[in-house]
Amino acid sequence: MPNLNQLHAPRDSRHRKKRVGRGQGSGLGKTAGRGGKGQKARTGNMHFEGFEGGQMPLQRRLPKFGFVSPNRIRLAVVNLEQLERFDSDAVVDEAALRRDGLVRGRWDGVKVLGNGALTKKLAVKATKFSARALEAIRAAGGTAEEIPLVVHKAESAPKAHGGKGVKAPAKA
Repeated sequence: MPNLNQLHAPRDSRHRKKRVGRGQGSGLGKTAGRGGKGQKARTGNMHFEGFEGGQMPLQRRLPKFGFVSPNRIRLAVVNLEQLERFDSDAVVDEAALRRDGLVRGRWDGVKVLGNGALTKKLAVKATKFSARALEAIRAAGGTAEEIPLVVHKAESAPKAHGGKGVKAPAKA
């Protein structure tokens, strides 16, 4: 069996690059293997995926649909049954949920939903609560604190456009 330093490519498996347009004697001179005239002989044609000979391509014939807002707010979801793992009188916030592996990845906040039952008294801090979750937390003797979501405002027109075309406010 050969060693790695003894390996080489099989005979005739490595081909030379085809050099076109290098004179009549090369066999690929003049028209460079493209035949004579016509659309296929020209540069810049039919070189993209989905080209259908001038017919409206499929990706343009099909309707477009859907929209994903760049300013959407994505909340991680935690149910009441998952909060049962915490000790009684514990403070449950996003940091505690991440420590326990209930929230992973990048989210804008946490929403507590009312699936399951809660028997322990907990102090829950989250961005949002469903009505059923709020009711269940308070019924168990706990507290639910809604933490405001910190959302960055979109840049104002003067800041975005460097003040061009924006009138200065009138002095009172």
